[in-house]
Amino acid sequence: MEKEVLVDLTKEAIVKEETITEGKWVKLQQTTYVDPTGKTRTWETVKRTTRNEGSAADGVAVIPVLQRTLHYECIALVKQFRPSMGCHCLEFPAGLIDANETPETAALRELEEETGYRGEVVECSPVACLDPGLSNCTTYIVTVNINGDDAVNVKPKSKPGDGEFVEVILVPRNELRKRIEALVAKEHIVVDARVYSYALALEHAVAKPFELPFLKG
Repeated sequence: MEKEVLVDLTKEAIVKEETITEGKWVKLQQTTYVDPTGKTRTWETVKRTTRNEGSAADGVAVIPVLQRTLHYECIALVKQFRPSMGCHCLEFPAGLIDANETPETAALRELEEETGYRGEVVECSPVACLDPGLSNCTTYIVTVNINGDDAVNVKPKSKPGDGEFVEVILVPRNELRKRIEALVAKEHIVVDARVYSYALALEHAVAKPFELPFLKG
């Protein structure tokens, strides 16, 4: 007969963190912590070295909604080669938050740098983690509306930083998942989880809005 083990989730705590190796942008640490049963364990954790003091998150990811007269709304995505993946990735425009910069300001700056578009912030999420099983990296997700009829957005020119090579891809919002999967089938490309989750959410919200589930007994 198995004995039920009761755990106290309030007992979990970090005991110490030791740096194993550190580079310019990230460092690898060994984290010693106490689990809910009171046992001491270790975990390998990747952390950025670039988070500014006083900032609650490392960076921002932008959901850019392009709106033009007589056009479907589009999402402005970016495609770029990611050395860690060894291939191109399809992502939201994103980047690190500079010193003394708000998430909203960082989002508008990154959007203009990577796509050339200038927009207006609609909303900003709370701090969200990216890959908590591996890293403490966090981000704000900022929704931005772009007036595509505005003269500055008719022929936008991106201004990526040194070493950044970004291709802007406009995808109709109402066909986001379909178009993403077509790109994946056509090219050797990986989709950022945030982009695909957003596409799924759009599709699910339209397909089954507030539908009551029927469960089999």
